[in-house]
Amino acid sequence: MATVSDLDRLTHDHVFLGSSHDENAKRTLWVVALTAAMMVGEILAGYLTGSMALLADGFHMATHAGALSVAAAAYAYAKRHARNPAFSFGTGKVGDLAGFASALVLALIALGIGVESALRLVEPVTVAFGEATIIAVVGLGVNIASALLLSGGHHHGHGHDHHGHDHHHGHGHAGHSTDNNLRSAYVHVLADALTSVLAISALLAGRYLGWVWLDPVMGIVGAVVIARWSWSLMRDTAAILLDRTDSHVADEVRELVEAEGDARITDLHVWRVGPEAHAAIVSVTGGLDGDAVRQRLRPVHELAHLTVECR
Repeated sequence: MATVSDLDRLTHDHVFLGSSHDENAKRTLWVVALTAAMMVGEILAGYLTGSMALLADGFHMATHAGALSVAAAAYAYAKRHARNPAFSFGTGKVGDLAGFASALVLALIALGIGVESALRLVEPVTVAFGEATIIAVVGLGVNIASALLLSGGHHHGHGHDHHGHDHHHGHGHAGHSTDNNLRSAYVHVLADALTSVLAISALLAGRYLGWVWLDPVMGIVGAVVIARWSWSLMRDTAAILLDRTDSHVADEVRELVEAEGDARITDLHVWRVGPEAHAAIVSVTGGLDGDAVRQRLRPVHELAHLTVECR
């Protein structure tokens, strides 16, 4: 009969949050505050001055503030429910869900910019070049500050190992990890910065060279680039949400288990459960027992949750 100490040793949690989770959450909150302040300032100034350019950019910033707020909320939710047993593998993928939602918002923003730019290319409108340039420069400054805040969130994971009877938990150096929640916030900031740079270029060309057509053309270019960023983020986060097999880790697992020729993997599932953590279910036939399989897989530090079935 298992003793209390044995049960304590076998018990484990499923907290697979990134090692920089709290730090990244704080960075995101600062960016939300900066974006919201810029948004409120532009909308108020637009109403006071009657400038449609200010109002339009202010409401454009509102969409980014909303998406960034979703990222901040995801960090809070993931931490609050990290030990909630209702989540079978923890809340490590909440950030990926928020990243996917942000990618959809980015796609809608790209579509909106593209359609509006195409309409303006066909039917040009009067542009207040001087006023609009000032707005774009201020916006670019806010985006640069936000990008600098978020760019420090890239990290490498370090941790420790826990061993149980049926599961092996390993948190170790897993190389460059990806926090898709932080990545989505960063892409939103980059998208805004890109539109500001393109707008400044077009506005200056329109003011001094008379190239009014360049403004909508730059808008279309920006829409295409943002759409590509959106698709990349959507593709990567969707793969994680759908538990797509991590082929790199799976190949390493198969190689280590079958290297000696005394065992064969009959079923293998490897998927990501957090920014720095993967889970695996390994079914093995041959002469190895569970402990031997776990021992062979110790070098695979990406594995944070391992279930072994021997037949």
